[in-house]
Formats: sequence, C-alpha cells, structure tokens
Amino acid sequence: MTYKTLVFDFDGTIADTLGETRLIFNRIAPDYGIRQVAEHELDQLRHLSLKDLLDHLKIPKRRVPALITRGTTMMRGNITQLQLIDGMPEVLVELRRHVRSFGILTSNATANVDLFLRTHGLREQFDFISSTSKLTGKAKHLRAIRKTFSLENEELLYIGDELRDVKASQKAGIPIAAVSWGFNSRQSLAAAKPDYLFDRPSDFLTLLNPAE
Repeated sequence: MTYKTLVFDFDGTIADTLGETRLIFNRIAPDYGIRQVAEHELDQLRHLSLKDLLDHLKIPKRRVPALITRGTTMMRGNITQLQLIDGMPEVLVELRRHVRSFGILTSNATANVDLFLRTHGLREQFDFISSTSKLTGKAKHLRAIRKTFSLENEELLYIGDELRDVKASQKAGIPIAAVSWGFNSRQSLAAAKPDYLFDRPSDFLTLLNPAE
C-alpha cells in the first residue's frame, strides 16, 4: 500500500444515505421556501456540480449550514436503519490492515457516523471522525489531517462520491479516489480527473498491488 492514511467521505461512499437524504430534504424544504426534489430528478442532479446544484434548486448559500445542521439532526433518528454500501464492510476491514490510520471526513454529524459504524460493527476500524458543516470546507480539513498525522501529501488518500470531494482534494494537493456508486455520476466524476475512479468497493483492493 502506497498510502499511510485513508480518509473516507461517509454519505454515499460508505453509507447508502441518498434516499434518506432526499426524504429529509423534502420534509424541511418548505420551511425555507425551497422546492422539493422528485425521485425522477435524481439522475439529472447527479451530473451537477455543487454550485450548479444549488442554482438549479434555487438554494441560497446562506441557507446551506442551517439545512445541513437540521438535516443531520433529523437523520439521527433513523441512522441505525440505514445500510452500508454493498461490499464495503469486507473491503474496509482488509484495507485497514495495510495502513497506519483510517478516518472519516464528512458533512454529516460525527454522532450520526459514530452510531452508524457501531451499529454495523465497524467503529473500531476508524481512528477518527471529522465533520465540517461547510459544503466547501473539506480542503482545509484535509490539510489539517495531513499535518496531524505528519504525512506528506502523497501519503494520504481521500475517498469520496462527489465532485466537491474531488475538488477539495485537488485544492489541498492530496490524492483522491472517486467512487461512482454515490451522488455524482461516473461521467461527471471522470471529467474532474480524480487519481482513481472506482465502480465497486472491490476495486479498492487494487491499491494493495499498485504495480499490477
């Protein structure tokens, strides 16, 4: 394994939260004067960047922190019922054996992630859970994680399912593995030029034999 630390996004990368997120969003959207999202729109929305998504849904940036805070609080009530991405548990356990540290960097609440991982018997695999309420604040957190663990840029790999994850990693100068089973589409992720683009959890295992 080339990397000493792996840091994962949570929603859409480890946990299958897309459906629950849409339900919660639709529940609170009227309170903020924002329109709801129909299920048939999701395929279209998966191609959009964060800026384009907010513009498309007419969500003012100033509303985003409040939406995240309220949404993640509501998700806590059902977090133990949500499922892992199929195939992730086995891959996470195997990857953990080959690195120095494992972490999560998410826009979700740390309490939600902690409870979810404990429910699925995976909490002990992770050394830390870090959260940011700013949708565009991950680059700063990635730099802080790198410094905390005394890593060179190339020794840390971030793993996420959204264009903003790719952009945050690139801004921080840290390698990024994008996964196509989450929110953003494979096509849009590929156009952002991540270091890796994986279509199934088992693809992560290619990191263990980079020369092959």
